Amino acid sequence: MPISLTDLLSAKDLDLAIRGSAAVTPVPVQWVAVTELEDPSPFLSGGEVVLTTGMRQRTGAVQRRFVESVHRAGALAIGFGTGLSLERVPGPLLEEANRLGLPVFEVPYRTPFIAVGKLVADALSADHVEQLQELLSGHQVLAKALLSGRGLTGLLKDLAGILGTDVALQQYGAEVFSTSLRATGPGTQTAWHRLPIATGMRDRCTLSVAKPFGHPDLLAYAQSLISVELNNQARRRVSERAVNGQLLDDIVAGKLTGQDAVHRLRAAGVSTERRQLTLLVEAGTAQAKLLASLPLPPALQDAVSATCEERLAVWVPDGDPAVLAAELGSYLQEAGIPAKVGVGGAYAEPAGLRWGYYEAKEGLLRGAAVNEPDRLSLASLLMASRDVPLADLAAEALDPLLAFDAAHDAELVPTLEKYLAVNGSVAKVAQALGLHRNTVRYRLTQIADLSGYDPAVTADRVHLYLALSVRRLTA
Repeated sequence: MPISLTDLLSAKDLDLAIRGSAAVTPVPVQWVAVTELEDPSPFLSGGEVVLTTGMRQRTGAVQRRFVESVHRAGALAIGFGTGLSLERVPGPLLEEANRLGLPVFEVPYRTPFIAVGKLVADALSADHVEQLQELLSGHQVLAKALLSGRGLTGLLKDLAGILGTDVALQQYGAEVFSTSLRATGPGTQTAWHRLPIATGMRDRCTLSVAKPFGHPDLLAYAQSLISVELNNQARRRVSERAVNGQLLDDIVAGKLTGQDAVHRLRAAGVSTERRQLTLLVEAGTAQAKLLASLPLPPALQDAVSATCEERLAVWVPDGDPAVLAAELGSYLQEAGIPAKVGVGGAYAEPAGLRWGYYEAKEGLLRGAAVNEPDRLSLASLLMASRDVPLADLAAEALDPLLAFDAAHDAELVPTLEKYLAVNGSVAKVAQALGLHRNTVRYRLTQIADLSGYDPAVTADRVHLYLALSVRRLTA
């Protein structure tokens, strides 16, 4: 560190002698300024020792103004060289310095000013070299944390140790890592220095460092390393979720079953011997692409995730469905991603994961932020079998109605949906849609003529109900 004022004044071979009554403190000396100006303050930045011979300070008033200007500039002390223009430190200068509390020391004629300056400069140079060595060592420690496989957690722990304080990392509004139990949000008592981490994503990533801390020059390098690691993690998530999504799609489609499915799931990190809770996230068109790289909240760090049908599927071993789903829903909301969470049951074995996926998928149709599991409808169970051409059967019944509605704005499909929802009551349909009962009956006749299925006949009504359900599930 820079040499202190007390150490400078006690240095051997300089023979510096303290004059006056101002207290000398061990404050670091930032530089030595040699001047004969009457007012050197414009050329001082604070923290200097000012050396002068008083060559132009011939009167007491000038000497007092000199001391006042040096004090105003924030200098630490005045060194007065004797034996050249004056044989001793002048009284007015000492009096003004004592009044202002500015230390004054005498520099004898045999001690050149350059010797004082060299001592301070050597100390500053050594301190600068030491800081560079510490900075380089810090760089090596942080880089080694990533290269040795300790990852982002290892890097942040080492960063906290070097800085001598707590650090925390927030991403998407959630705390990813922290060495402290102290709150990091706004209005907390702990003072935090916050640094944005650029990741190329809309994740509001922030590194928080508790004040005070050392080695501030290391933070820029830490920012860069954290940014690189987070981008690498995002790319790995995208790749892993794409592979897991193909696996999920094969299981849901029934293409992968039995031991083959067990081995593939185990390779992906999913234990088929334990019950796995299925969470399914569906976002709007604009945000759907964010799901592929979105990190999971801390409560789901042990989960395995996949992207399938532009949705994010998460398999969680055990756990309370309501709690985990609420945690995920809150995390998405905080991240600024409008999305719905569908919850499937907790099942073991590949077939169980298949049912859990369809339960979660049907739950999304309810449209709430978090949709807990419910009984699967017959349509959903049939949809689980890709061998049944349900989409084609639904299209055969509904396409003529959809085409007629598009051409004539007849609203046959909405009428059919309402008719089935109220258990075939013409009166309730008329009341709900604001129509005359005869208009409803006429529309039902048109539906029967166009589709070939009569809503008044039980078998045909079931067919139409399943067709509408399949159309809704596959939308």
